[in-house]
Amino acid sequence: MAELTQNEVAYSPKTMQVWKALLNWLGFFFQIFVQIVSSLGHHPLLSSSSSSSSSSDASFKSLPAVELQEHDSSAAVSAVEIDTPDSDSDDPPQKLTVVLDLDETLICAYESASLPGIVRTQATEGGLKWFELECFSSDKECDGKPKVNYVTVFERPGLHEFLKQVHGFADLVLFTAGLEGYARPLVDRIDVENLFSFRLYRPSTTSTEYREHVKDLSGLSKDMGRIVIVDNNPFSFMLQPLNGIPCIPFSAGQIHDTQLLDVLLPLLKHLSLQKDVRPVLYERFHMPEWFQKQGIPSTSWK
Repeated sequence: MAELTQNEVAYSPKTMQVWKALLNWLGFFFQIFVQIVSSLGHHPLLSSSSSSSSSSDASFKSLPAVELQEHDSSAAVSAVEIDTPDSDSDDPPQKLTVVLDLDETLICAYESASLPGIVRTQATEGGLKWFELECFSSDKECDGKPKVNYVTVFERPGLHEFLKQVHGFADLVLFTAGLEGYARPLVDRIDVENLFSFRLYRPSTTSTEYREHVKDLSGLSKDMGRIVIVDNNPFSFMLQPLNGIPCIPFSAGQIHDTQLLDVLLPLLKHLSLQKDVRPVLYERFHMPEWFQKQGIPSTSWK
């Protein structure tokens, strides 16, 4: 039998089609990977791990970025112009005001009837503190009386020590978008020492063109350089993006969470020593740019 020539052993058309299809699939997945990588912003959330660059700085995870149309870069520059107090003034800075969110920041709560038993068991075995609570709903019973809901509340690890220590150098304010019938009895349980100077509920929030239940800080402090809000939902402080700390949401599955004592507490102590917290928070989080990526212009800020 005659030997086959090089042209005769070339791949058949069917084999070439298989290879082309494979290469097309590889190219498709590579494009998806590139899009995922490019969509990740550098705007951070608090993380419990320590920073590799500095022992005094916390390490951070990125906030989810939503890629929208590009905004004028000059708007971002004007958004971070800060009216700082007179540096020549000898007056001591006003005491820091720390505004704390409730749900998924200090605690997490679930309707007891729908909470799987395994969740409560694992949380208990992991050392999470929890309690059950009766609270009033905005819904009405058939007889017109407020409906009573039964909820199971899990405390974020280190909650009581965190509140006690922050109270030592700052004025504490509880600001939740939750209804008072639910939140008031809950806060009564976690704040038995009355460490919060004020408690604000949903009626104290503001509606904007972009979001409901926004927390306006302008009425809580005369000096906006000496107030900070900690909230797992960044949109809560969209009116004052330079005053916000976006913390990682807490759930019952996070039995080893260390955010309050290892991450937030050192940061708040550092902020308490600053005449103006806004330059520090801007350098750390770059929230104005993050909000602009969500389609919220600087004209909506206060």
